[in-house]
Amino acid sequence: MPWSVVSVVALGAMLGATARYAASLVWPMPVDGFPWTTFAVNVTGCAAIGVFMVLISDVWSAHRLLRPFVGTGVLGGFTTFSTYAVDIQRLLNAGRARTGMTYLGATLLAALAAVWAAVWLTRRLVAWRRA
Repeated sequence: MPWSVVSVVALGAMLGATARYAASLVWPMPVDGFPWTTFAVNVTGCAAIGVFMVLISDVWSAHRLLRPFVGTGVLGGFTTFSTYAVDIQRLLNAGRARTGMTYLGATLLAALAAVWAAVWLTRRLVAWRRA
């Protein structure tokens, strides 16, 4: 793998993880409650991935390092499967199985819906601007 790709992924991940950390400072999660911050970050990140993929696939002639920088680095660092898994385990360990399972399913459904809606809307907006 070329060092240029590794470098842009690392730089992007640093930016994405910093943004996720900032979200946790602005919107701290209650210890025993639904992890709204992680939920919002993951769903927002999935929507951003949907928009980004349409733009670099259908609209722009993107530089070869843009996809690894934004898609893998920034958005990969921003979204967080590990925190999602830890949040579920924390809820289960606290005896909040219903909340944990709701979070598990709601995140999956909302993330997939966010990607689909973002792709659909972005394609419509691009088609409308071209018309």
